[in-house]
Amino acid sequence: MAVVVVAVVVLLVALPTVGPGNGSLQRRFGPEYERTVARHDGDAKAAKKELAERVRQHGRLRVRPLTAGERETYEGQWARAQERFVDAPGTALAEADHLLTRLVHDRGYPSDAYDDQVAALSVHHPRHVEAYRRLHGMAGHAATGGTGTGTEEMREALLRGRDLFRELLTAGPQDTAEHRAGSRRFRMRPGAPQRHAATKGGA
Repeated sequence: MAVVVVAVVVLLVALPTVGPGNGSLQRRFGPEYERTVARHDGDAKAAKKELAERVRQHGRLRVRPLTAGERETYEGQWARAQERFVDAPGTALAEADHLLTRLVHDRGYPSDAYDDQVAALSVHHPRHVEAYRRLHGMAGHAATGGTGTGTEEMREALLRGRDLFRELLTAGPQDTAEHRAGSRRFRMRPGAPQRHAATKGGA
């Protein structure tokens, strides 16, 4: 029995670890973990090393709280961008992307380089970081006069971006009752983007 116990201990000590919590990286990053593995051509060790480095660099980031006035201003600006989607989806997407980028900066995330922003967001908002990439990419495509992106695709990007926007807007200390009231104002009008898709077709 003693030999078995010693063998198990030796095996555990010999297991490779990459950064904080080898197994926890997959649980922490979720879909972002799978995306990173795929980007490394299936090399899980390389993916874990990259994700562990992101945690090392951005894991201790302190998010700056927003004032009630700042949150209300952001909510109003996002609502106007959503309403503009009905007649000008490309413009609405660009406005939403600008708002997200500014909010990321105002919450204290890196603002000098897009890649650093994405890396930090992937650590703290792994479920929504892909929405940030997608919205940013589509907004840039539309701004340069690119074609081939349908209205429904842009609508989906806006909705996914809204999820990240909400999470960034409400993360941290805040008045709960005020947040509930703001959330009611924040909901997208049902059917608005769908009406554009039905009446005007793709972008």
